[in-house]
Amino acid sequence: MGRVTVRRRVLRVREGDPSYRADTLAAEEPMEIRVGGRPLTVTMRTPGDDFDLAAGFLVSEGVVHAAQDVAGIRYCAGATSDGGNTYNVVDVVLAPGVAAPDASLERNFYTTSSCGLCGKASLDAVRTTAAWSVSEDPLRVGPEVLSALPDRLRAAQKVFDSTGGLHAAGLFSAEGELLCLREDVGRHNAVDKVVGHALRSGMLPLRGTVLMVSGRASFELVQKAVMAGIPLLAAVSAPSSLAVDLAAGSGLTLVGFLRGTSMNVYCGDDRLEAGAMV
Repeated sequence: MGRVTVRRRVLRVREGDPSYRADTLAAEEPMEIRVGGRPLTVTMRTPGDDFDLAAGFLVSEGVVHAAQDVAGIRYCAGATSDGGNTYNVVDVVLAPGVAAPDASLERNFYTTSSCGLCGKASLDAVRTTAAWSVSEDPLRVGPEVLSALPDRLRAAQKVFDSTGGLHAAGLFSAEGELLCLREDVGRHNAVDKVVGHALRSGMLPLRGTVLMVSGRASFELVQKAVMAGIPLLAAVSAPSSLAVDLAAGSGLTLVGFLRGTSMNVYCGDDRLEAGAMV
């Protein structure tokens, strides 16, 4: 199994005084996802919760929707030429009757930890493949609950404390209870790990929940929330224009710049209990 962190020797300069010391870094390694032995994609990720990552990725792609859609997930033995196992190749076996991913989803290039599903399909493609509608989700959240989420997310980031180099995604209840947290060098990977955990635990669709992310709200993260049935996505930074378009068209509440008691609600403000005052 790959390590979550690694140690490297660095030159540290403080107030002009140089010294050498060991520094802890967040690990980043490639992981190939296969479906039924057939390569689908390669993503750069922080090792750990790899099965959740693979499962969540397939939810985002509309391949699986429930735990029973997956017959098994395993690391591929003999992943190296000498028969060793790198723990960087994961194979997902779909249940009988579950259609394999469309050939158009195959990516012969790797997905970097920063870009998510670069060049992914249009807004219409997401709308037509989503298994659940979030527009009718009755979730209501108080602004004071949302305001507390960044600190709760940060407090639960164990690896970030030692590296300072990981994104986080946290799934919360409407009352602000942390249900699941995952860390990764990639924002989209952290979300996939949360969604994959939910799939494997039989929790999909994630009605009545809030997804909090540590960075910006990109189109890919809104897509993943919609595909998992999450009605509200909150981020500490800005959304992109396409993210807002997808959220508005899907009926998802999108909150950005969530810092302290301040926030911008880009769409779906009726889900805030103080929505009438916005």
